[in-house]
Amino acid sequence: MPGLLRGVARVAVVSGTATAVSNRVSRRQAGRWAQQDQQAYQQRPPEAAPPPSTQGEDRLAQLKELAQLKEQGVLTDAEFDAEKRRILGN
Repeated sequence: MPGLLRGVARVAVVSGTATAVSNRVSRRQAGRWAQQDQQAYQQRPPEAAPPPSTQGEDRLAQLKELAQLKEQGVLTDAEFDAEKRRILGN
């Protein structure tokens, strides 16, 4: 029986040591990954600002062209008003 008890004790010691080492390795890897994530976040380029909207300029150009067509007699008043509402989104 003393041999059996000695064997069980040896297994317990080896198992405890293996668990401790495994936990330490896991914590170390988690720390490294967190550090790498932090470095990647810090090195990320800043997000670009959206380009200024040219929609207002496009609308203005369309309205000017529409007014010229009306002055030339190509469009009637009703057609002009309908297109103007479409451009302005009304």
